[in-house]
Amino acid sequence: MSKTVNIFWFRRDLRLDDNIGFYEALHGDLPVLPIFIFDSEILNKLPKNDARVTFIHETLQKIRQELQEHHNSSIAIYHGKPIEIYKQLVKDFDIDTVYTNHDYEPYAKMRDGEIQAFLKDQNITFKTFKDQVIFEKDEVVKKDGDPYVVYTPYMRTWKEKFKSIDLKIYYTNSFLNNLVEHTRLPNLSLSEIGFEKSSQNIAPYEVTPTLIQQYEDTRNFPAKDGTSRLGPHLRFGTVSIRKMVKKAINEANETFWQELIWREFFMQILWHFPQTVDKAFKSKYDRIEWRNNEEEFKRWCDGNTGYPLVDAGMRELNETGFMHNRVRMLVGSFLCKHLLIDWRWGEAYFAEKLHDYEMASNVGNWQWVAGSGVDAAPYFRIFNPTSQIKKFDKEHHYIKKWVPEYQELTYPKPMVDHKKARERCLATYKAALN
Repeated sequence: MSKTVNIFWFRRDLRLDDNIGFYEALHGDLPVLPIFIFDSEILNKLPKNDARVTFIHETLQKIRQELQEHHNSSIAIYHGKPIEIYKQLVKDFDIDTVYTNHDYEPYAKMRDGEIQAFLKDQNITFKTFKDQVIFEKDEVVKKDGDPYVVYTPYMRTWKEKFKSIDLKIYYTNSFLNNLVEHTRLPNLSLSEIGFEKSSQNIAPYEVTPTLIQQYEDTRNFPAKDGTSRLGPHLRFGTVSIRKMVKKAINEANETFWQELIWREFFMQILWHFPQTVDKAFKSKYDRIEWRNNEEEFKRWCDGNTGYPLVDAGMRELNETGFMHNRVRMLVGSFLCKHLLIDWRWGEAYFAEKLHDYEMASNVGNWQWVAGSGVDAAPYFRIFNPTSQIKKFDKEHHYIKKWVPEYQELTYPKPMVDHKKARERCLATYKAALN
């Protein structure tokens, strides 16, 4: 294929409709070649049965099928280091412009800088667009230009700024005939990229008017199915953030809307403070002398702490790749404060297990429970794992589902006494912070 093309590089935006970079590419003067790269730099760190890789692969096959059946086109799927793939692409195709959408994580920024520099040497333009958020980078800042580090004022400014924009949906259907006509572009099976099909499924999202309306009343109770399961779909872009915000506004539900704004709050924190990936936002918290007992960490990972609500959450995570948000706060607090294990250990475990793992939110929330992050819980706030049951799982429905043996003699005794753990935590934190 020697004629000149533009490329659209799919990444965290695995949908054909309301995809801004894709929309812009389709509005260019040249036919568009869609591509996806299974990045070996990322894949090499994942378990071989990772559910997220299965999900991405299945989503790409659906996109491929739709393009082949309805538009006489396809999507070219590659595996390797992105820079090496691009070195091959410039040999295989005469490329004018590469279009893609912004990615804000530290590795992605470095990767994109390297690709942009390479393409510039080849006289190829690299264009990127804002797609996975409503507001990015420094679009919502204080009057003096400093970033917000507290959620509530950020949220208020976000909403104020939102009033002044026209929230457009970028429909692409009528422009898909601008794709390269070629139905036999390279494809890869899961085994060809070194993976196997996961036994876990990523649940479809459910954002019905009823769920949104009842969200405030049901979202704190893990036994109720009151969450949208939207996380992985926003993470991989199988759903558009603009359509979700429109739904929240149409249903006039502030709580649901504000959860979407939390996501953007943490994203701009990561963009302004990339060091927070592995350093405490409040640097004095890096002086804490963590116990980091590996045997205790394993009991936490396996859901064998002797605290039923903590164990239920960890077992749900291990079996399904999902954990209810209210329970995430409890298990995180338990790890950092009852066991005095470094939040980075918990963050890494969640990164491996959670289907909706999103670096900005995961780091932000782990630093929140540890007390070291922006807008964090004060260090002396230590959840009582037993009284949390009375608040959020009074009838024990959630515990019975995941820890059926919790009232039997075989169930382990609590691995640490709550009162003693609390005192030890306060002493350790005080010693570090004073």
